[in-house]
Amino acid sequence: MSSLTSLLESAAPDVQSITTPESAAPTVAGSRALDARFHAAIPAGCHTYAKGDDQFPENMAPYLVRGKGCRVWDVDGNEYIEYGMGLRAVTLGHAYAPVLRAAQREMWRGTTNLGRPTVLELKAAEDFLHTTGAGDMVKFAKNGSDVTTAAVKLARAATGRPLVALCTDHPFFSTDDWFIGTTAVGAGVPEAVRRLTVSFRYNNLDSVRQLFTENAGEVACLILEVEKEVAPEPGFLQGVRDLCTQHGTVLIFDEIIAGLRWHVGGAQAVHGIRPDLSTWGKALGNGFSIAALTGKRELMELGGLHHQQERVFLLSTTYGAESHALAAMREVLATYRREPVIETMHEAGQYLRKLLNQSVLEHGLQNQFLLLGQPQCLVYGTRDADGQPSQAFRTLFMQETLRRGLLLPSFIISNAHRPAEVEQTAERVHEALAVYRRALDEGVEKYLHGRPVQPVYRTRN
Repeated sequence: MSSLTSLLESAAPDVQSITTPESAAPTVAGSRALDARFHAAIPAGCHTYAKGDDQFPENMAPYLVRGKGCRVWDVDGNEYIEYGMGLRAVTLGHAYAPVLRAAQREMWRGTTNLGRPTVLELKAAEDFLHTTGAGDMVKFAKNGSDVTTAAVKLARAATGRPLVALCTDHPFFSTDDWFIGTTAVGAGVPEAVRRLTVSFRYNNLDSVRQLFTENAGEVACLILEVEKEVAPEPGFLQGVRDLCTQHGTVLIFDEIIAGLRWHVGGAQAVHGIRPDLSTWGKALGNGFSIAALTGKRELMELGGLHHQQERVFLLSTTYGAESHALAAMREVLATYRREPVIETMHEAGQYLRKLLNQSVLEHGLQNQFLLLGQPQCLVYGTRDADGQPSQAFRTLFMQETLRRGLLLPSFIISNAHRPAEVEQTAERVHEALAVYRRALDEGVEKYLHGRPVQPVYRTRN
């Protein structure tokens, strides 16, 4: 009996060991039959690059038709335990009934989009401000890119300065030019726009000081995620806050992932550092499209009607206040107020990490398979025999877990991942890591079928 199996049986004696031999791998013929149609109708075959075919093993990426809890089903009827959770947007589980009912009720009232603000917009704004405590005012939109760009615009308007400083260790802030121009996929972004963005390193206060020295009086705002896979070192966030205050620069925290996943008040509440503006999304709607910009009144009012400075055309979107999304958000916030959602996710993530680490040790993969981040937002890193990052081994791991009924671009947990699903996942990952171990010893090309997955940020296909 393996040590992992012993651990599982001591934790839950009724859990059965799951084995899925390669011959029993799920068929995805129906998904493959749709490939050409997807790519003929949609550039890249998807609306979010992180969900693209190039991010999954060749000829194995399933097209999905429904989800419930932490499980999803594809067009071939295959069932998967899912750990992408809508790119971290779903914390309560897919098809969470109270949220669906709240959205449905509002749609039947005929208030989806009217010619004047609805009372629901006020209630939603007050709910958000009261529950998160993250700002004095809030403006809603449909996605994170809109609100981060709006925050940048406010900062430029407030300071009269052109430059945006972003944390180069954090992978994504916006689809807009001020960010995308800094990546390898900057085609279409003028060089003049690219020069308006400068960068610094996370947990490197000297790099922040340097950018202020090199661009004295020019930096409108500094934007970063409060915490990602790496925790802030003592004094780093406070140092950033102090430098921004000293130089008259607007501090923006991107809470789009951490908000309602680290804390109802975001990672800023965990670490006790208050920004000038913060942006929210993802978990706010449990999959419904809703994002928020919030912050200090004196900044937010620049986009309002009650100030005498030059007017800022902030967020003005036809669908920014769609009633069903606002109703969904209100129910999400209510769920967080009455249930220990974050505590449950954290506990499930800790249990998953414990089981996976046991498996990693058993297979001798401590230097090759890394678990990173907070328990409720785990990701994994794959390394080759020399300890170097490897897309081939990432692909192999995804290949073997897909065969075993796991959709694992990451280990993002939700409130719907109960101990039984966590234990099933650990058993199946244990089997996949056995293949990983053999591939290290015998060569990955012997076990990997098809091309490796590709980085999203690359100059050419």
